Amino acid sequence: MADKTPNFAELQRDITEFIKSKYGDKVVFPEPDVQKPPEDGMKTTISENRINFNLKPEELEAHLRKYVIQQEDAIEILATKICTHFNRMNLEINSPDDEIVGNIKSNVLMIGPTGVGKTYLIRLIAQKIGVPFVKGDATKYSETGYVGGDVEDLVRELVREANGNIQLAEYGIVYLDEIDKIAASGNTVGPDVSRTGVQRNLLKLMEESEVELRPPHDLASQMEAMFEAQKQGKVVRKKVNTKNILFVMSGAFSNLDKIIRKRLKQQAIGFQAAETTQNKEADVDYLKYVKSEDLIEYGFESEFVGRLPVVVRLAMLDEMALYKIIKNPYSSVVRSKKRDFQAYGITLEFEDAALRELAREAFLEKTGARGLVSVFEKALMKFEKKLPSTHIKKFVVTEKIVRNPETELEILLDNYLLKEFQKEFLARTGIVITFTPGAKNEITAQARQENKDFVTKCWELFSNYEYGLKLLNLAEFSVDETILQDPKGRLEKLIKETYHGSINKNT
Repeated sequence: MADKTPNFAELQRDITEFIKSKYGDKVVFPEPDVQKPPEDGMKTTISENRINFNLKPEELEAHLRKYVIQQEDAIEILATKICTHFNRMNLEINSPDDEIVGNIKSNVLMIGPTGVGKTYLIRLIAQKIGVPFVKGDATKYSETGYVGGDVEDLVRELVREANGNIQLAEYGIVYLDEIDKIAASGNTVGPDVSRTGVQRNLLKLMEESEVELRPPHDLASQMEAMFEAQKQGKVVRKKVNTKNILFVMSGAFSNLDKIIRKRLKQQAIGFQAAETTQNKEADVDYLKYVKSEDLIEYGFESEFVGRLPVVVRLAMLDEMALYKIIKNPYSSVVRSKKRDFQAYGITLEFEDAALRELAREAFLEKTGARGLVSVFEKALMKFEKKLPSTHIKKFVVTEKIVRNPETELEILLDNYLLKEFQKEFLARTGIVITFTPGAKNEITAQARQENKDFVTKCWELFSNYEYGLKLLNLAEFSVDETILQDPKGRLEKLIKETYHGSINKNT
């Protein structure tokens, strides 16, 4: 088999010859009519109902602050530059003659540790503006596209997110995470060659290029195009122009601060006098002084850095920030967990002390807001498993539950089962039965030792009381620890005492 991948014309010719050899001239294939892209200068339009081109920076900023905590500087920069990006596109669509040759887009580089809200911010922006959004991982792509993925697949994914609307996709947002992982380390051999190649491939997309919707190396796509051409009698060359697509790159950039610190120490501009004399050097936030030269030394091509003119730095979230995130009424973490329990008809509520404890534990995870999800699951997983099998309709999460979920679950279930026994006993006898704390604890201990549930153990201990207490004509009865020493004997004694007392009164 030949190594060469056949192009569309070759595929069509070979299949046509095969069909004719089997069926003769009975099957006629129309000559394909290759549809050309619009001539230069022709602009496609997009539905004005889908994209909010007129959104103002302060409007977007206010929207983001409803959902994102602590990242004030990042929100301000992103809201301003991304709003300007889309408003400029609106201007250029309405005034094509004023277009600037060589215009540089406001592509964004976001620097910050994991879990600080980088993806969340961009997704919120895309939703607010009304454009398709795709996210990719830079480590997934290779220079050739055959090992790993092709960076152009990101653009094709935009079209899928836009439900096939190419015009809408051409105004979308591509978000590429882990971009720091494709920085060359200074070696000229090994994987760094491929990393540099990925940078150059991205460089083409970030500027302006035409991306084939059906990649030439994808045989399945070419076959699909061929059958579509046979059906319609023409070939439509579908391409996506990346001129107006906004590219956002992000990464943690570990050790970038060391490069910045080295540069600052070499510059006699009073930096140390202004900064390190007032603070310990380890406390200085060097990332806020990042420059293009630092990114180039980190391992990025200068042209690549030049296509990312907007640099946004996001700070690590402290414990208070994590608390504010879950206290926020728009918190997706809390709302999602409430929805999990609501699916079983259970109303979930959180005491403030519980939220603070959850934030404290999440901060210890050192994974930013991502740690919130794991601590919520750790605290509530067993409750989510057990409570749907009960009649509990409201569950309040306390600080004790967060600290000791298994112990508190046992206590909750014991109290629930105690109430279930009390309700059943009342329904059968009309008598309110109560238990002292010591009696309840003793029954619980016996039930666990015998591997029985609380209700089963109660009926085992007090099966005779259903009839016996009726004889006594009581409205309520309290069980203490002394009764548990000999439940049957105590009942008999009580009946005898009551019976003899009644006889004595009558005589």
